Amino acid sequence: MSGGSGGGSSAPGRFADYFVICGLDTETGLEPDELSALCQYIQASKTQDGASRFISSATEGENFEQTPLRRTFKSKVLARYPENVEWNPFDQDAVGMLCMPKGLAFKTQADSREPQFHSFIITREDGSRTFGFSLTFFEEVTSKQICSAMQTLYHMHNAEYDILHTPPTNDKDSCSSAGDCNGTSVSKLQRFNSYDISRDTLYVSKCICLITPMSFMKACRKVLEQLHQAVTSPQPPPLPLESYIYNILYEVPLPPAGRSLKFSGVYGPIVCQRPSTSELPLFDFPVKEVFELLGVENVVQLFTCALLEFQILLYSQHYQRLMTVAETITALMFPFQWQHVYVPILPASLLHFLDAPVPYLMGLHSNGLDDRSKLELPQEANLCFVDVDNHFIELPEDLPQFPNKLEFIQEISEILMAFGIPPEGNLHCSESASKMKSLRACDLVSDKRNGNIAGSPLNSYELLKENETIARLQALVKRTGVSLEKLEVQEETSSKKDVKIQCDEEEFKIYQLNIQIREVFANRFTQMFADYEVFVIQPSQDKESWFTNREQMQNFDKASFLSDQPEPYLPFLSRFLETQMFASFIDNKIMCHDEDDKDPVLRVFDSRVDKIRLLNVRTPTLRTSMYQKCTTIDEAEKSIELRLAKIDHTAVHPHLLDMKIGQGKYELGFFPKLQSDVLSTGPASNKWTKRNAPAQWRRKDRQKQHTEHLRLDNDQREGKSALWSHLLHYLENRQRKTTSGSFSTSGILLDSERRKSDTSPAMSPLRISLIQDMRHIQNISEIKTDVGKARAWVRLSMEKKLLSRHLKQLLSDHELTKKLYKRYAFLRCDDEKEQFLYHLLSFNAVDYFCFTNVFTTILIPYHILIVPSKKLGGSMFTANPWICISGELGETGVLQIPRNILEMTFECQNLGKLTTVQIGHDNSGLYAKWLVEYVMVRNEITGHTYKFPCGRWLGKGMDDGSLERILVGELLTSHTEADERQCRTPPLQQSPSMIRRFVTISPNNKPKLNTGQIQEAIGEAVNGIVKHFHKPEKERGSLTLLLCGESGLVSALEQVFQHGFKSPRLFKNVFIWDFLEKAQTYYETLEQNEMVPEENWQTRARNFCRFITAINNTPRNIGKDGKFQMLVCLGARDHLLHHWIALLADCPITAQMYEDVALIKDHTLVNSLIRVLQTLQEFNITLEASLVKGIDI
Repeated sequence: MSGGSGGGSSAPGRFADYFVICGLDTETGLEPDELSALCQYIQASKTQDGASRFISSATEGENFEQTPLRRTFKSKVLARYPENVEWNPFDQDAVGMLCMPKGLAFKTQADSREPQFHSFIITREDGSRTFGFSLTFFEEVTSKQICSAMQTLYHMHNAEYDILHTPPTNDKDSCSSAGDCNGTSVSKLQRFNSYDISRDTLYVSKCICLITPMSFMKACRKVLEQLHQAVTSPQPPPLPLESYIYNILYEVPLPPAGRSLKFSGVYGPIVCQRPSTSELPLFDFPVKEVFELLGVENVVQLFTCALLEFQILLYSQHYQRLMTVAETITALMFPFQWQHVYVPILPASLLHFLDAPVPYLMGLHSNGLDDRSKLELPQEANLCFVDVDNHFIELPEDLPQFPNKLEFIQEISEILMAFGIPPEGNLHCSESASKMKSLRACDLVSDKRNGNIAGSPLNSYELLKENETIARLQALVKRTGVSLEKLEVQEETSSKKDVKIQCDEEEFKIYQLNIQIREVFANRFTQMFADYEVFVIQPSQDKESWFTNREQMQNFDKASFLSDQPEPYLPFLSRFLETQMFASFIDNKIMCHDEDDKDPVLRVFDSRVDKIRLLNVRTPTLRTSMYQKCTTIDEAEKSIELRLAKIDHTAVHPHLLDMKIGQGKYELGFFPKLQSDVLSTGPASNKWTKRNAPAQWRRKDRQKQHTEHLRLDNDQREGKSALWSHLLHYLENRQRKTTSGSFSTSGILLDSERRKSDTSPAMSPLRISLIQDMRHIQNISEIKTDVGKARAWVRLSMEKKLLSRHLKQLLSDHELTKKLYKRYAFLRCDDEKEQFLYHLLSFNAVDYFCFTNVFTTILIPYHILIVPSKKLGGSMFTANPWICISGELGETGVLQIPRNILEMTFECQNLGKLTTVQIGHDNSGLYAKWLVEYVMVRNEITGHTYKFPCGRWLGKGMDDGSLERILVGELLTSHTEADERQCRTPPLQQSPSMIRRFVTISPNNKPKLNTGQIQEAIGEAVNGIVKHFHKPEKERGSLTLLLCGESGLVSALEQVFQHGFKSPRLFKNVFIWDFLEKAQTYYETLEQNEMVPEENWQTRARNFCRFITAINNTPRNIGKDGKFQMLVCLGARDHLLHHWIALLADCPITAQMYEDVALIKDHTLVNSLIRVLQTLQEFNITLEASLVKGIDI
């Protein structure tokens, strides 16, 4: 993150460490920049093979085929002052490369030669950073040798061009990378004679640069611009340039934290201010420019990519834009810091860095000619590409949404609109900035492009009120119910402001916007991580050994933290917790345990978290997705305003130096050769260091006064929990008891009373045990802290509807309660305690899955009971059975069941709520026939028990010939209620029974439902599905039950097809699937004979036949009824059921196989049925994998 002190803890607090001049070394002459040229040549060659190209090389490709004015020549560091400083060793290669990333540029008098400012960063091996600020301008070339060399290069180039390009194939002008030429084509003559020594004046780029320990971008820019102005203005400066450079190097100090500083430039005062240790770190780049270039939506998406450590490539013609976007995004991450490769300006010679298989944030310079389509990059699926100049961003695949993204964007947009910046961004922001000052207000209002007012000194509020786009945005915002008071406040505060600010109004607005946006971003993390400290795992060993074994150590209880977060946050947070920046943040927290050692960024963040916790007292609002707006903006703005209103320090003014006569000679248009003897060393002592020392000691004393107060909260911050501590003490007391009787009666309660009336086979009851539930939590390795364990225990108790009962048992140990709590504690007041436990009973009225749905990766033991029919020889069964259990979170895969074993326990990853069981066998042995009554499955941790009714045969030649069945389950209520209900009414939902599924000649087994009842069943089934989709996603039940359950759609459609069904032979079971196969054969024959009534009908028939064939070809032995179920489910998914009903109603096979009174032959009833089924078309029905396994259609 920018703003941190760069190199020097031992530095004497100077504002700048070096003043550097880079440019053309006339002694060595023109040297081609071989690395850049080679790189451009390689890229040009690659494009011919269709490989990646990072940058266009000009028309011909190779650097040496370009016109000499466009070639890359080496720049050199011509001078630096002082030669070296011990706290920040000078890196000549890095500075030379980053001051002029593309080397020297040559131009003639016909080209634009505006000076260009850009900043850069040098990151050292230890991660510390030095900041550079560079101003590049053009000077006339006075060396005749250089001019002659350029002329010679042109003669050679023209001669070679004549040989290679006769006749000429294109007229394209190789425009400069900055887009200086007006057109893309010029005449052949102009191309050949771009530079004539007798006619043209040759200019070459030169750069002056400041290297500083801190990033005061605005102040450094003013220093450099005023120095450049001094050499280009007709009048010489008041003092030699050496005086001003000596002043900035040796006499201007860094402003102390929380203070402002004024010092003198060549032509005017320069003010900078530094945040205090309790404010957000220093950041001096204009956030406004980033939002104008990209728009709020793109900035938030780019911010999300950076937080999740994707590869990020910024692309722009302007070096300063690359730097501004990169520094803004990293600054907005507070309190987190980018930990990977960070090169906001990537020199041309280092383009191979883009192939690195690691996260990076890099900036690539565009030449202004290439579009995105020509820029092919490696690993694009994992890359975020940002075309800064064109308001365009390409996102990586599978990017989760930032929490509360819409509300977050809304809050940022309000601030931007208050400053006259359109939230959607402004494509023309930079190009039109220079024109803005000459525009009148009326011109701006009629400007259809809008948004340019941000850079104007005019009253932005007045323009805002008349601007059409902003008016529409205001109306939109008002409809969402958000207050727009800020817009009015902005005008009042600016008009009533009595405080005199020591900088111009535009600069102050940049300060205001910066801090407001940064506070909003910082507030998101303060809200999301307000409770993070309790999940930090403090090391048990000393810090050195912990640091040595850091790779193997867990430092944060991720599972418990995520279990406490709102569900919409989880996709983002679960990935963010795995990033390097989050791990480093937590490492800092562990390493800097004392307030004195604490990282400054961490100290600021922790103080903000403390404020939130004091306000909320850890109420549930911290863990809901309710959006909390930022409340710290006014305080942060006031701090900046006070510093700028009253300057704390004024530096020594520049003065004449002890220079020899003749030194400091001034020549218009040329930056002079500075006198190194006066600039190489500074004054003997530095009074600023002495002055700051007592302030540092006073600050340390103040911090020490707070340590006792801060340590009071340490237990809680280290992940300790009063509840878990109480539970552990209770467990310890129980283990001391020697008599098993007292232990079993108070610690474990058997569930025997619930099974009094049950004589059928059943599972052994699950014991109700507070201690057993504790042990379940202790066995979950993902939970690392006591707070996490306590919360998991509460979740488990709520899901089991035992929270009140467990707590009552826990608090019944009065001696332990007295030992752990003071006399005035809530839990020692009997009345309040009883009322509290009574209120907790209300939780039992709702089925919670707050444990199952949160700890999705833990291993859970499941107990299975298979109940075969007692009457029909279940004990003679010889085949090898198997079972597969599916839930909302996954499935077990096929589990082989040992022969003659009907009850077993297995362990697998949490399946969530159970939905289906697939059960079958391998048809081996003499008696491979199995009649299964039902299957029961119990989660041994939560106690949830599911019943999967069957009542069908599994065996060849039995029933419908199925060797496997899909059973749909229901969650059983408490056993007492279930047993009582069993004698009165059937269960609410279950798999359909055997008798309905096939038809025999026996009149007793014919369906008894009449057409009215069947229509009602269809209506209820469809209505159930419609209601399912109209509920909020969290409240929806199982769609599988609605499709395949007792009153589901499959069951209702079976009744339709069974009504009036003829039975051809005695004791021959005829199934609906037999009818459907005959219909398929009919339609296929019809199509082969080309007797097709109409195209629409033909498509429906083809679809129907395709589905029947696919289901018949499935490798699964699911039987005829299982195939019918699969067909209905697929038809519902693909919205084809109503087409198929219409098709079958008109089929001649229907006339053969159904009686005249059958529902399927009544056109009125069929049309009614079609209309009902058509209502399912608007819903996207997703089928559980177990229902369509083996089908790819």
